[in-house]
Amino acid sequence: MATTKTPPDANRRSERSRRAILEAALELTGETGYQRLTIEAIAARAGVGKQTIYRWWPSKAAVLLDAFVALGEDAAEGHTELPDTGDLEADLKLVLRATVDELNSPRYDAPSRALAAESVVNPDLCAQFTRAVLEPQLQLYVTRLRAAQEAGQADPDVDPRIALELLVGPLAHRWMLRTQPLTHAYADAVVEITLRGLAPRP
Repeated sequence: MATTKTPPDANRRSERSRRAILEAALELTGETGYQRLTIEAIAARAGVGKQTIYRWWPSKAAVLLDAFVALGEDAAEGHTELPDTGDLEADLKLVLRATVDELNSPRYDAPSRALAAESVVNPDLCAQFTRAVLEPQLQLYVTRLRAAQEAGQADPDVDPRIALELLVGPLAHRWMLRTQPLTHAYADAVVEITLRGLAPRP
């Protein structure tokens, strides 16, 4: 009796290729820098043709953005909100320490800097980067700070959006400009100082 071969799963093959391309973009950005990153190099590293990449992305910036989004999704798998143990200071220190570790990681540092720099001269990429990466993360802080306000742990009159920028802004500034080492101790100090300003008024 003749047997029928199962045809290859095109969707699975496409997903493997997509993941290989995204991984190649991250690796090459860390190894050679964004300026030297090319579609040709990504294709060669991923083992695909250039046209495969251009079929899904219009530019190397678009590839890197999707790679960075996927990297963040993998890291945040199962974590869709900030911790809420009832201790706002401890929760924020935990999150900001993790942010410090992420920013200091070579795997995150190079693509983060590349996307930040490209966003300055590419308004479309900036909008996509903000929408896909920054805003979802910032909204987690808004949710946690509003919970703290409702629990009487933070001034209810403070705008959570401004409050969160007091937390993440200093870390971004020190990371971007490399003015001083970015450490857990620094993250803790940022939380402590910020919470003094957020304390409920008597």
